Amino acid sequence: MTKEKPELSDAMKKKMAGKTFEKNPIQGTKYTIAISSAKGGVGKSTFATNIALALKKIGCRVGLLDADIYGPSLPKLFSINEKPKSDGKTMTPITKYEIQCMSIGFLTEEQTPMIWRGPMVTSAIKTFAQKVNWNNLDFIIVDMPPGTGDTQLTFAQEIKMDGVIIVSTPQELALQDVKRGIKMFDKLGVKIIGLIDNMCHFQTDDGKKYSIFGEGGVQRTAKEFKKDFLGEIPIVPEIGKQGDLGMPIVESHPDHNVSKIYLNLAEKIKTTFF
Repeated sequence: MTKEKPELSDAMKKKMAGKTFEKNPIQGTKYTIAISSAKGGVGKSTFATNIALALKKIGCRVGLLDADIYGPSLPKLFSINEKPKSDGKTMTPITKYEIQCMSIGFLTEEQTPMIWRGPMVTSAIKTFAQKVNWNNLDFIIVDMPPGTGDTQLTFAQEIKMDGVIIVSTPQELALQDVKRGIKMFDKLGVKIIGLIDNMCHFQTDDGKKYSIFGEGGVQRTAKEFKKDFLGEIPIVPEIGKQGDLGMPIVESHPDHNVSKIYLNLAEKIKTTFF
């Protein structure tokens, strides 16, 4: 004889519906903007570093938080090989190119894998948000890891984010994950500032354009989800070269056409918030 399951009380149902999180801003900052896609290999970190530098060049005080615990990129992209100072309770961000920076990569050796479970990742993210002496910033740019997991949930539920920029290539394979990311941020109530079509095409010296990863996919996705389309960034070898050298293109070649694209995007972002 099968026993009937007891009816859940209203209080228990409410408890199971989910915890209410209090969102706290990152102290020392005015606005927190995440760079995300839910897909790896689409150029989020390169975009994050260059948009941070572009915001700096138009007069903003900027911080850059590398939130990718398993695959930090900031130490390489900014050529930072030192550890942040600490008084045992808080850490001081490392300043490079007038950008205040923090990354788990500053605290570990370059080839040391972070073999951590979710709670340790969450703890590290909270440390970077709450126990780093960010100083008088207009914007803090957060370079998110791929996926829709612990880091994204921690930021969305417990840290006040003022918006997220979604970066993707136009390839349908990448956009499958991007669409999941868009739905995640919508469900969690995080404002999506808009979508960027990164590595949209490659242009040869004779002017011919080759859409290596497809064409128009990001713009179609923006339209599908009723989000703003912020623009395109082409494939330019100099972007990768300068990133590997630790001096992103906006800093090393401010007059380059791609740098001008970043500067225009930075103006859009600044206008949105100021």
